Amino acid sequence: MESMDLEVLNTSARWLAEGQRVLIATVVRTWGSSPRPEGAMLAIRGDGLVVGSVSGGCIEDDLIDRLKRGEIDMARPSVARYGVAAEEAHRFGLPCGGTLELVLEPLGRASGIDALCDGLANGALIARTLEMATGRASLAPAAATDGVRFDGETLVTVHGPRYRMLIIGAGQLSHYLASMAVGLDYRVTVCDPREEYTDEWNVPGTGIVRSMPDDAVLEMKLDPRSAVVAVTHDPKLDDLALMEALKTPAFYVGALGSRRNNAARRERLREFDLSEAELARLHGPVGIYIGSRTPPEIAISILAEVTAAKNGVSLPTMLRVEAAKAARERAVCGV
Repeated sequence: MESMDLEVLNTSARWLAEGQRVLIATVVRTWGSSPRPEGAMLAIRGDGLVVGSVSGGCIEDDLIDRLKRGEIDMARPSVARYGVAAEEAHRFGLPCGGTLELVLEPLGRASGIDALCDGLANGALIARTLEMATGRASLAPAAATDGVRFDGETLVTVHGPRYRMLIIGAGQLSHYLASMAVGLDYRVTVCDPREEYTDEWNVPGTGIVRSMPDDAVLEMKLDPRSAVVAVTHDPKLDDLALMEALKTPAFYVGALGSRRNNAARRERLREFDLSEAELARLHGPVGIYIGSRTPPEIAISILAEVTAAKNGVSLPTMLRVEAAKAARERAVCGV
């Protein structure tokens, strides 16, 4: 869950406690290009105050206007669709061909928002099932791979902790990587036992730990919403993190280094009794090939690959650093 959507739920619960009318709009389907993904939420108070987002702003304005004019059913959930026709897509600022389908849910006692917020505060991953006919909602444990489901009768949304990223090493590259990851809404932890690096760490919104990397991996209890990126170039640190991280369900585990160093790393990791299946999960050399040279460019390359893994996108072979550099060398040599 993005922190903005968590803010939607917490704010909605507070508004309800204050006796306000509250409507939550949830993106349940998208066609073509869309400004916000499925599961994105917007809460509108009866007086038009909003938190969250489902578009670039025009849809929000339309929903506020419709709510104030009494055109939205506040007795039970309903469905709204925007951008079906080209002129409507243009009117609401949707990309060409973009369409959004929203569930509009008036909140009440049966909504279970307080219980949902309590569960999220305790770090739980929760599936919320909304009955469209009655407006009643129920909560149940969810798996990290679950997503939004809507069949016209029930809406299932998944709510839980933010995605996490553990970065091994607190050097210059890590500063850019951590800053960008925070911007992508990761909860970032940087691990480095070297005082000469951690004493000057000052990236806002990140945490720093000075334990050994293998201990940090174990203490974080990595789950399918976790990513690990090792960037120290020091095998004594990177390998410690990787040998434990590759045994976890983390969705991404990668390490910085050249193709030669990556091959040597894999041989070293075999000595830690990692299986071939576990070694196959290692992304290295880390990132996608964009010709990056500077630390911020390398950080962009890494986060592009992490984002693809997070979204279940299989990258073409020629975008991978190892294959792209090999092809480039063959071209230079005229092979």
